[in-house]
Amino acid sequence: MFVDRVKIHIKGGDGGDGCVSFYRAKYITHGGPDGGDGGKGGSVIFVGDENMNTLMDFRFKRMFKAEPGQPGGKRNRFGKDGQSIVIKVPKGTVIREASTNKIMADITKNGEEKVLIKGGKGGRGNQHFATPTRQAPRYAERGQKSREYDVILELKLIADVGLIGFPNVGKSTFLSMVTNANPKIANYHFTTLSPNLGVVQMNTGDDFVLADIPGIVEGASKGVGLGLDFLRHVERTKAFIHVVDAAAIEGGDPVEDIKRINNELYEYNPELMKRPQVIAANKTDIPGSEENVERLKEAFEKDGIKVIPISAATNRGLTEVIDEISKILKNYPEDIIFEEEYEEFDDVAAGNEPFEIEIFDGNYYVVTGVGVEKMMGYTNLDAEKGFAFFQKYLREKGIIAALEEKGIKEGDTVRIYDLEFTYYK
Repeated sequence: MFVDRVKIHIKGGDGGDGCVSFYRAKYITHGGPDGGDGGKGGSVIFVGDENMNTLMDFRFKRMFKAEPGQPGGKRNRFGKDGQSIVIKVPKGTVIREASTNKIMADITKNGEEKVLIKGGKGGRGNQHFATPTRQAPRYAERGQKSREYDVILELKLIADVGLIGFPNVGKSTFLSMVTNANPKIANYHFTTLSPNLGVVQMNTGDDFVLADIPGIVEGASKGVGLGLDFLRHVERTKAFIHVVDAAAIEGGDPVEDIKRINNELYEYNPELMKRPQVIAANKTDIPGSEENVERLKEAFEKDGIKVIPISAATNRGLTEVIDEISKILKNYPEDIIFEEEYEEFDDVAAGNEPFEIEIFDGNYYVVTGVGVEKMMGYTNLDAEKGFAFFQKYLREKGIIAALEEKGIKEGDTVRIYDLEFTYYK
């Protein structure tokens, strides 16, 4: 079964908590702090696998979690790092964040790795927080919480050229004649229910991949028929071979058929109409097709779209089509890769992230949170303006109000990661 779109849940491993511990030994009853750091959580990593050609495996497993880091221990023992989870996907898989539909990664090569979620940092043990005035800190950092997302995996086939056209015009026959593919062929609509790939082998060595895209019908860009299920597979193609029934066996108009298909491509993604096309006017072995071939040339060759009469059933004209498309590809060398548009923190403003306040020894307040940590990372607290900005941030995000609600008094100590200061109104 061909599956090209699934929704899964991924979560990184949380960091392990730092340890609160004090050295104890024979004749040493009041040793210094020796709490070890927590281990780092595992990351979520996607890897391209050329041996996969469908997302079928993800229909049965939808939850993927990396291991959390282990907590630190006594005597400066660090917690073990969590194991990262590696998720294999077919080449051509685009990963989107479900709620925003933004692209997080595009896996296009075998062995290509993308770290979608980094594991949470381990918390530091209490040995890091000893000061001349606080020699026995009963505080250690908690491990950083890692992110989790619902993501959509979309397989967009990596093919150089797409075969497009209405159902039953001979695309599958064309593919079977020019490549090593063996698609199912029959004389009824929608014989092809999944994209078929084949490799066209050229004498020059300039081989390319050809994809037979299942029959596109009018309204496909709006979800009619199989359109939306398979239109995504034309987005990576560099050029199109547009197969049309020049004999009009089923009563259609070849010129209008081409226009209707092109309109569906435009409605789905206007960029697709910038891709070069070659029209393969098929079934020219049937009497009466000559007039339609001339009409196709008159309608489209003025726009630079070459019309080549062919008969896929008898192998007539196929070499000419392949040679023409090969020339186009030589001038279009770049692979089509979708640009990443999602950053780890852009879905939620850092300042809106929740924060936590813990109280130790009655007068020692520890503030943690993703937003606070990030703010400290890009604020120069040594500069007067930077420190003033940070104070403003604490007030605006309600951290000062929350401290006061917890009962903080003048002279009490506040720690925000590496920053420690005495509270005054």
